[in-house]
Amino acid sequence: MSPVKRASRKTARPAEVIIPDKLYFRIGEVASLCRLPAYVLRFWETEFPQLKPVKSSTGQRMYRKRDVEFVVRIKKLLYENGFTIAGARAHLREETKSERNQSALPFPVPPSVSVAHLRHELKEILHILSARH
Repeated sequence: MSPVKRASRKTARPAEVIIPDKLYFRIGEVASLCRLPAYVLRFWETEFPQLKPVKSSTGQRMYRKRDVEFVVRIKKLLYENGFTIAGARAHLREETKSERNQSALPFPVPPSVSVAHLRHELKEILHILSARH
């Protein structure tokens, strides 16, 4: 019998996180989805200023979908890409900065139908409708 070859931690492909379509997630749900202990999520909140779950009236952390996506991004940087916490923080800060500095999209090409033409067409329709009375 041949021995079963186990994948090493570095070559194993991590399972992709599928985030349900919900408004809010409790910390336990996020921990389960991302396969992380809750204390890691609480620690990351202190290390990454972008990660700020809202708190319910009872003090429960409520993560939004974008918070969960951010947790997945942090996990990938730290666990797969080998970043340190400080390195991941700097990398995410640079990403945010470059997103803000992107130039705005150019205005769309003017439509072939002008506003004046549309106004004229609408007046004709109004005239037809008012003639029915």
